[in-house]
Amino acid sequence: MTITITAFETSPDGGKGLARDTRIRWALEEVGQPYEVRLVSFGAMKEAAHLALHPFGQIPTYEEGDLGLFETGAIVLHIAQRHAGLLPEDANARARAITWMFAALNTVEPPILELANARLLEGDKPWSGQRMPLVENRVRDRLGQLSRRLGDAGWLDGAFSAGDLMMVSVLLRLKASGMLDEFPNLSAYVARGETRPAYKRAFAAQLAVNRPSAG
Repeated sequence: MTITITAFETSPDGGKGLARDTRIRWALEEVGQPYEVRLVSFGAMKEAAHLALHPFGQIPTYEEGDLGLFETGAIVLHIAQRHAGLLPEDANARARAITWMFAALNTVEPPILELANARLLEGDKPWSGQRMPLVENRVRDRLGQLSRRLGDAGWLDGAFSAGDLMMVSVLLRLKASGMLDEFPNLSAYVARGETRPAYKRAFAAQLAVNRPSAG
């Protein structure tokens, strides 16, 4: 059965790999599964056909036969459980990898998204100057905790897993801010993720959609 995912017709990040369909592309590339992409406009995301797949009118979605999924974490977990390559065979190691997936989305990403929203939506507010350091420090607190846990290891728990895929994807949102540079082991960790051939293919595929046409 053909796997079809949805992605932005024009991504807000301009193809920098931050849109969440990149995470799904990366997972599928890691497990060697071909897939098709259906591009949707911002208007189409709010129409009945798309809302039947994603009730909150977002991307990505995942379709395979009669199965339709939404939420990036759920989709990556499904891919990892169905195909070899993203979860260890050992039951305990498998559970730990899944734990890191949840940690990336539920513990590390929220303060990073709060920072992005504060800069994008609240930067011109009179109280922004007072609030911003608080938001930034919440991110630094999480990064410090993660940095200490990672130490000098290559990946979070032995071999690369879906937990690393999700964590690297989350941390990539901070790359342009320079905050990752304050934690050299995390910066190197993200760089290792970016050098994986599967990530490079996923990034290139998303960039190809968003690269301006020549001429």
